Amino acid sequence: MTSPDIGRRRLLFTTGALGALGATAAIPSSGAPGPRRKWGAAALVVHNARVLTGEPGAPPREAIAVGRDGNVLATGPSAVVRRHAGRDTEVVDAAGATVMSGIVDGHAHPVGAAVRSLKLSLEHRSFTVDELLDTLRGHLTEKDERGGGEPDGWLEFVDWNPVGLLPAGTVPHHRLLAALPTRRPVALLGADGHVAWVNQRALDLAGITRGTPDPPGGTIVRDPDGSPTGLLKDDALYAVTRQIPGPEGDRLHTACARMFARAAAQGVTSFLDAACTDWELGVYAALASSGRLPQRIATALRLDPEEVADPPEALSWLRDARKEFGDIPKVSVRTAKVFLDGVIEHPTQSAALIDPYLDGDGRLTGRRGDLFADAAAFGRLAVLLDRHGFQLHAHAIGDRAVRTALDGYERALRANGPRGNRHTVAHLQLVHPDDLPRFARLGVVACMQLQWAVRNAWTVDALLPYLGERRHRLLYPARSLERHGAVLAGGSDWPVDPLAVWNQIRTAVDREGTAAEQGALHPGLEGLARAAALRMHTEGAARQLRIDHRVGRLTPGRAADLIVLDRDVTRIPVREIGDTQVRLTLVGGRTVFDAETEEGKAVRADSVLSSLGSSAPPVSSASPASPVSAASAVSPASAGPGPYADRHRACGCPRTAGRGTTARL
Repeated sequence: MTSPDIGRRRLLFTTGALGALGATAAIPSSGAPGPRRKWGAAALVVHNARVLTGEPGAPPREAIAVGRDGNVLATGPSAVVRRHAGRDTEVVDAAGATVMSGIVDGHAHPVGAAVRSLKLSLEHRSFTVDELLDTLRGHLTEKDERGGGEPDGWLEFVDWNPVGLLPAGTVPHHRLLAALPTRRPVALLGADGHVAWVNQRALDLAGITRGTPDPPGGTIVRDPDGSPTGLLKDDALYAVTRQIPGPEGDRLHTACARMFARAAAQGVTSFLDAACTDWELGVYAALASSGRLPQRIATALRLDPEEVADPPEALSWLRDARKEFGDIPKVSVRTAKVFLDGVIEHPTQSAALIDPYLDGDGRLTGRRGDLFADAAAFGRLAVLLDRHGFQLHAHAIGDRAVRTALDGYERALRANGPRGNRHTVAHLQLVHPDDLPRFARLGVVACMQLQWAVRNAWTVDALLPYLGERRHRLLYPARSLERHGAVLAGGSDWPVDPLAVWNQIRTAVDREGTAAEQGALHPGLEGLARAAALRMHTEGAARQLRIDHRVGRLTPGRAADLIVLDRDVTRIPVREIGDTQVRLTLVGGRTVFDAETEEGKAVRADSVLSSLGSSAPPVSSASPASPVSAASAVSPASAGPGPYADRHRACGCPRTAGRGTTARL
């Protein structure tokens, strides 16, 4: 049920055709009297379309007009909307194509995606030790960012599968990496951003010894005598990653522009960068100044555990960052990010649970995971930041972490009254039923990454024996949250997972998508209606980012952040939603992707080539001679995650151990 091709008239959408929108005088919307209804005021009219305005219960419109200020001027019947066209208005016959609000990604790391795209990738594969060593040997002559090889140049790999070392039960240790014929420091970084496996040389350069204490929020895995094994978890890995040089200057900025172009090709018009430092803010400033920042960017500035424990210091840094970077065009600096726990899957199990983990045979253990921030300190932080107008975005995987976040937000509400900061809890893999009504009552947004809600090795093999059937049926409780009145927002957590927007939306409905290995994950319990899945990735995420007064719906006066699709996503079979292709993406009335231009074709071809590099084979087909590739962490909408593509176990966020230090994945 795809639409017929729009044809050559779509070339009218090129950036040149609408490039003057931002510079012309503002034309008010058509919803008010007097000059606001002036005919001929449109820069663009799209008719013979199926326009989804996003208004509750509203039927699709036939046409949409975009004003010269980049805002929506009118929607309605084609005969009426075309009256807004003047002599210089571009008028396009959409040939029945669907038009809807652009996608708002409520949790992603686009600069991190650019950094990762420049690194060697192990592509989430499973290896025996011998296969892995053979693969690594093939890259010993690779140069690091500074051009270094033997003996000092870092050999860094991303997308390592931390549970894919075969046979099952094989434990990573620096002694295994010692078989490599090199003196170079070697680091294998888990795709989840929460674990690293390094050799002894890397430990030495990072200064990690038997006497090194675990950092707040991190674990140095040790032998019985206390010596580090080379496996580092959570914040412990930053002692290593801050030693590794990263891309800079035009190489980095070009990679960022490439990632943003791919996102535009999938219809993404706004992002929340969910764990920023001043380094990422500097990158955004450079991109904006060079005109290479097509999307709107909200930034969540990452607070370390020490800053969570010292709210005045955290507030001071947030204010300084907002003062320095708050004037970047299209970038907002008014959100703080806090990691409240880790990951839930076996064997790491650092997500904070109310009831203990099971031992795999149904017996309770004494382990409830880790709470990375003291609950009382988080409450004090929430009160202070809320009072000063900052929004909090809390990573919470386990139900105890979710409850801690809600407790902190409730404390802020009681202390300050309603302030409209729309504090958010992200991921929400497990929520205690008693806490479901609290989201609506407290005005807290539930930001979910529902492409993970499938039956595969991560949600079945690594979870079911350790949570039990009762808790397993509560995973990713999207419908339950919606039923209790919560505002749902969608996010990708790109590049922890490939950016696959339309598979993400499909999976929110059928809980299967393209990544399921064992069928759907409790679809009758927690699958969303199609309209709700679309809403959470448009208006819901826009509400989270506090830009819903401007984007998320296509109504007069709002920004013309819109996309033209090749099918009607409201009526096709759910399984076909994941194959949706975007024909056109506008941000503020300006074209940032057009599939029929040479540039648009090149972006789509680039995405397809990237997806070929990132497709991960089944365990049985992993080859010791298989090369690893760069830029493999990014996939287009047409390519869902491979069978062993990592789902989010914790944010794969670029982070630093201190301000002013270049962030690393």
